[in-house]
Amino acid sequence: MRNLTEFLARYNHWFVLVVLEVICTVLIVRFNNYQGSVWFTSANLFVGKVYETDAEIQSYFHLSELNEGLTQRNLYLEHRVRQLSEQLEILNADTTRQKGGQLQKLQDIKLIPAKVIDNSVAKLDNFITIDKGSADGVRKDMGVACGTGIVGIVYLVSSHYAVVIPVLNSQSNISCAIEGRGYFGYLHWKGGRSDIAYVDDVPRHATFRKGDKVVTSGYSSVFPPGILAGTILNVFNSEDGLSYRLQIKLSTDFARLRDVCVIDDAEMLQRLQLIQAAQDSIKQSDNE
Repeated sequence: MRNLTEFLARYNHWFVLVVLEVICTVLIVRFNNYQGSVWFTSANLFVGKVYETDAEIQSYFHLSELNEGLTQRNLYLEHRVRQLSEQLEILNADTTRQKGGQLQKLQDIKLIPAKVIDNSVAKLDNFITIDKGSADGVRKDMGVACGTGIVGIVYLVSSHYAVVIPVLNSQSNISCAIEGRGYFGYLHWKGGRSDIAYVDDVPRHATFRKGDKVVTSGYSSVFPPGILAGTILNVFNSEDGLSYRLQIKLSTDFARLRDVCVIDDAEMLQRLQLIQAAQDSIKQSDNE
């Protein structure tokens, strides 16, 4: 305390000077228009810079939410392009619009955004864990996609997490079609590179070219039609020579996968329930 008192006594004239300077500055700014305008302009510039820096920091920490929104938006645009392309083909062919009534309306499909919290690409049977579960509306056998294409199918669900069987799993088998040509086959992966997969059982009379897009067919009860799977790289004969095997480059980069969407389609759920009811009925008939 004594040292503080001695310090204040020794430098009291400096403290008085600072106080007087502050008082003079306030009086000058308060009672002189020009000096006041200069001060407040500088002050506004300073505050503006502070707000700008704060906004940049807030924007950085909200990048995750922005990525989720972009993922959903990309899926929406993929479906809209698919719908509009098919409708345009119908109109150009001057046919009835029966096919148009069968097109999925993305507005009726609920997308549940999720984040990948665990992922592998180097195994034969890879799995993905996401941070959404039954409490968020996720159910077993729901399709999972990202902004660039299909990801996989929900396999196990807990309250707040779910395990997904991705395309990069030997048990994955997804119905796909060659976009704009109508021929379909089954997408699978047999190990190796994480960006290469194959579509089997494409009929021999099918016509297509390298570079054509492969999309979900909509024939399964998991994915709506038109979600991108990849592009055709090479064409091979099947082992029995009765069909083609297509080598495709996957549109989804599984090694960098972060944001995904679980597809919650009410109509798809009804189809699953109908299929399950039919299977139960057949089993019951066999038992009788």
